[in-house]
Amino acid sequence: MIKLGICNEMFQGWEIGDVFRFAGSLGYDGVEVAPFTLADSVEEISQERRREIRTEAEDAGVEVVGLHWLFVKPEGLYLNHPDDGVRNRTRDYLLKLIEFCGDLGGSTMVVGSPKQRNILEGQTYRDTYRRTLEVLRSVLPEAEARGVILCLEALDPHQTNFLTDTEEAMRLVRDLDHPNLRTMVDIRSAWFGEKEEVPDVIRRVAPYMKHVHANDANRLGPGMGEVDFGPIAEALREVGYEGYVSVEVFDFFPGPEEIARRSLEYLRRFF
Repeated sequence: MIKLGICNEMFQGWEIGDVFRFAGSLGYDGVEVAPFTLADSVEEISQERRREIRTEAEDAGVEVVGLHWLFVKPEGLYLNHPDDGVRNRTRDYLLKLIEFCGDLGGSTMVVGSPKQRNILEGQTYRDTYRRTLEVLRSVLPEAEARGVILCLEALDPHQTNFLTDTEEAMRLVRDLDHPNLRTMVDIRSAWFGEKEEVPDVIRRVAPYMKHVHANDANRLGPGMGEVDFGPIAEALREVGYEGYVSVEVFDFFPGPEEIARRSLEYLRRFF
C-alpha cells in the first residue's frame, strides 16, 4: 500500500510533536525527519527523549518514516572525502544516525546531502565512487541489524556532481548487492536530471526503489506547479510500489500549513 508522508524541515521553529499532531490531523500517514531540526548532533538526543519522540508520533497516529538531510550537521561531515579522518568521522556519524532512526521506529534513511558528497576538485570519479562504496559497505551490517534501509538519492546536476541520475545510484546499489541498500526517486530531480519522463524513470528503477520524494519543479509541493502526478501515480501502481510518497519542498514561502494541506489534497486525487 502506498502511504503519504511529509518532511518536517518546512515547519521551521515547530516542536516535532506539534508537527506529528498537525500532520496526523490532516491525514498524513507519516513524518520524515531531518535530524538537524532536532539537534546539531543526534548524539545530543538522549534515549529518554528518543522514546518521547516515538511516543509523540504514535499518539498522533503517524509513523516516523525515517531520516533525510543526514549530513547537514554537525559541521564537517563528508561522505566520500579523501581525508581519512573526515570520512571516518562521517561513517561513525552515519552509524549513529542508523541507531537514532531505529530508536524512533523509522525504517528509511535517504542518503542525499548533495554538498557533502560532491566530487572535490582534484579528485577522480573513480576514487570518489570507491570511497562512497567503502563507507556504505561498512555501515550496512548495522542498518540490517536495526531494520533500516539506506536509499541513495539521485539529485540533478544543479545540486551535485555525483550520483546525478538514477542509473548512477542503481549501479552503486548493484555493486554492493545488499538488501538494506536501495535507491529512490525524487520527483523534482528526476524532472530536471533524467533523460526519460518521470513515469519511465519509475518503471526502470522499480526493482531497486524503496522511497519517493514528492515535489514540483518549482520547489513547492505536488500540485503547486507544472508536474502532473497522475502518470507518476499510475506508474507507481503499475510496478507494485509499496512505500511512502513523502512531500519534500524547498520553498517554504506559502507556509507549512498551506503547503501541507494543498499537497495532501492533491496527492489524494491519485492515491
